[in-house]
Amino acid sequence: MAGSDNTLATVTQETTGQHPAVRSAADIRKDFPILSRQVHGKPLVYLDSTASSQKPYSVIEAMSAYYETINANVHRGVYEISEEATAKMEKARVKVARFINARQSKQIIFTRNTTESINLVAYSWGNTNISAGDVIVLTEMEHHSNLVPWQLLAQRTGARLEFVPVTDEGLLRLDIYEQLLRQQPKLVAFAHMSNVLGTINPVQQMVAQAHEAGAVVLVDAAQSVPHMPVDVQALDADFLCFSSHKMLGPTGIGVLYGKRELLEAMPPFMGGGDMIRTVGLRQSTWNDLPWKFEAGTPSIAEAIGLGAAIDYLNKLGMANVRQHEQEITVYAMEQLQAVPGLTIYGPDASRRGGVVSFTLGDIHPHDLASILDQEVGVAIRAGHHCAQPVMERFGLAATARASFYVYTVPEDIDVLVQGLHKALQIFNL
Repeated sequence: MAGSDNTLATVTQETTGQHPAVRSAADIRKDFPILSRQVHGKPLVYLDSTASSQKPYSVIEAMSAYYETINANVHRGVYEISEEATAKMEKARVKVARFINARQSKQIIFTRNTTESINLVAYSWGNTNISAGDVIVLTEMEHHSNLVPWQLLAQRTGARLEFVPVTDEGLLRLDIYEQLLRQQPKLVAFAHMSNVLGTINPVQQMVAQAHEAGAVVLVDAAQSVPHMPVDVQALDADFLCFSSHKMLGPTGIGVLYGKRELLEAMPPFMGGGDMIRTVGLRQSTWNDLPWKFEAGTPSIAEAIGLGAAIDYLNKLGMANVRQHEQEITVYAMEQLQAVPGLTIYGPDASRRGGVVSFTLGDIHPHDLASILDQEVGVAIRAGHHCAQPVMERFGLAATARASFYVYTVPEDIDVLVQGLHKALQIFNL
């Protein structure tokens, strides 16, 4: 596959009718300026998109255009550039709503990131609805951002946390999940896709089962919304959270989607400007959705950048993005499994997204990541990936992790494999 024309990638720049026109990943790479740079005298091979994706020119230019032409605060000014900035930001909110098929843009709350979105729900909905003795069901594969807020909520309220175990193959024990649901939990929260194992969980099924048990459901979609079609109405999740920086957009802005009746009933998360309707010395009233949850000056340029990222992804076609990542992941796993002493964690490629966590013999993942960076210019992640419980489940302190996106080509995988063989030579393995 190496040296091919990279026709794996079925992504698009323009649309013809209902069907996007195919572009190769090699062509798509030209849209990402950082991919033309070198590190340690070698071309950058970026394989850490699960942590944060790279940005195309269109996103960078959209944010620059805001600062250069309409830099003003939103919602408050009656002068032209303020009104233009407000319109741009609120148009981005509409783009987000359409991207995940929310019924209304007022169901889209802008936050700083997935972590803040989950904390917002834990404090605002959780403090109001969770009491001593209530059960909260989570899973062993959660990112810390979908563990710690619920731990804090349980400490505040006296609620009890229960966990769905993970199999040796990296799949959830859905039989245990069904048993836990018989305890009638108030809340169920889980990741759509694991950032460590790559496992794609059966969200629609799990949400339906939780609702039958009377639970409210939060889905951590940080790893799914950037990489596959996600329809919140089809999934029927009560809350769904994700981040801009993992989907070609800027850092500093995330999204909380919620069902309107839940959001309407929830008290504000933070107090201050823009989330109020009236303010007196001793009492205030709150703004309408979504602004009730957006205190202070928002991330205006970042919202505009997120809107531009969604435009880019829409032109690619999310079904095509998913297909490309599946094919790259199959190729990556085939090549990695041929490396002596390498162990891959998680399910087979048919049940995972574009992420592969692995260990190589006795080489510490941090040493491995340093060698790959210095010797062949490959950027991978090493560590516990903010998911220490799943590391403990597999008896690991850390793994190396390679992750892929629309700009990943087979040659990137080939350079990674070359670097792994170099590491084996360095350690005489």
